This record gives sequence, C-alpha cells and structure tokens, in this order.
Amino acid sequence: MCGRFFLKLEAEAIAALFDVASWPPGFGLNLPRFNIGPGQDIPVALARDGRRELIELKWGLVPSWADDPAIGFKTMNARSETAHEKPAFREAFRRRRCLIPASGFYEWKEGTAGSKQPYAAFRNGGEPYAMGGLWETWDDPVSGETLETCTVLTCPANTRLRALHERMPVIVPRVDWSMWLDPRVEGVAPLRAICQPDEAMRWSYHPVSTRVNRVKNEGPGLLDEVMDESAGLFG
Repeated sequence: MCGRFFLKLEAEAIAALFDVASWPPGFGLNLPRFNIGPGQDIPVALARDGRRELIELKWGLVPSWADDPAIGFKTMNARSETAHEKPAFREAFRRRRCLIPASGFYEWKEGTAGSKQPYAAFRNGGEPYAMGGLWETWDDPVSGETLETCTVLTCPANTRLRALHERMPVIVPRVDWSMWLDPRVEGVAPLRAICQPDEAMRWSYHPVSTRVNRVKNEGPGLLDEVMDESAGLFG
C-alpha cells in the first residue's frame, strides 16, 4: 500500500516536470512536504478539456454515489489489478486518471516483537516520479459544494522493495504519461499494462525516525537515516 509519501519539489519544478505552463493561484504554496498523508490536499496532474493542468485534490477518493465523504479514508489506495471492476474506482479508471508527483514514500516493516519500523523508499539519486492515480468528483447533497478527490494505485512490489512490503505505488513511465491522462483511452488492457512494478530504476530504502508516524510532524529531518529499532527485522 501507499499511506504516506514525500515530495521535495516546489510548484515551478512540478510544472516543469509535467510540461505545464501555468498553475492555479495557491498551488503548491506549502511545498516541499515530507510527510503527506490521506485526507490532505495533494498536487496532481490531470487532463481536462484536451489540456494538461495542475490542481490539488484531497487524498482519499470519494465516489460520486457515496453517502458520506468519510469513505475517502478507506479508499486512499486502489489495487491496479482490480480497480477497473470495483464500483468505487471503475468509472475513474476508465475516464479520470491522474499523475501524482512524488520523491519517495514511507512503508512500515513489522519487527519480531510486533513493533513497526518506518522506512523511506526512493529512487537512487532522488529522482522524482509520477504515481498513477484516479480522481473523482462528489457533490455534497446538503451544501451543493463539489469535492474533488483522488486515490493512489498500487501494484506488486518490485524485486528490490519486496523485502520491505508486498505492494508499492504504480509508477507511470514518462513515455506513458500522455496516454495515461487521456480520457479517450478506455481500454482496460493497455492501461493495466502500464500498472507494472517499476523494475527499470534502482531503488533504495533506509529506516527513519518514528516521528513520521505522526502526520503532523514535518521537515526534511524525517528522511534522516536512523538505526533500525525493531529487533531481528529481516531475520
């Protein structure tokens, strides 16, 4: 799964990454961020009206038919193998896909004593990448306001990260960005073909402080490597 990630880029760098000339006022004002969690607004790239744009969406997809937006805390991730058939995700998988910029993500590995050690996982060299996501709109029946939300797709972990967790975020290759964002592409087969473990790039990970467990904690120090505090982690 992917329940927390970090993004070292500012708005200008995100715009350059996705080749977007402009962005809405207020976009990325709180970047970079080192402890991004579900329920927060996150930057994404999507395509509307034939052009690519940047926007911030709440992390945790709320289907258009939902009675309560609180469902978003259960839908922060979607399994790429089944998203095309699950009621909460299938329409978004067909028509509303997005790219979520990231510099890395956190995962928790269970130790022998039941404790969990957080790890930061990232591409070697710290290269940013785009996680595959889905987005949706939900209209509040009381206020009439529209809520826009998203989810991060996951796939089986690649060879390097498998010791850390069995799942990882879908990393959309740059060559497939335009196809992924194009709502005219509705075929399940070519879209699922993109949702494969990222084996092309080398990945690293190291233990970090349990301070990352609290989403209110922020700052680059969260990425500092620490000693693994859980006994016999890989034993």
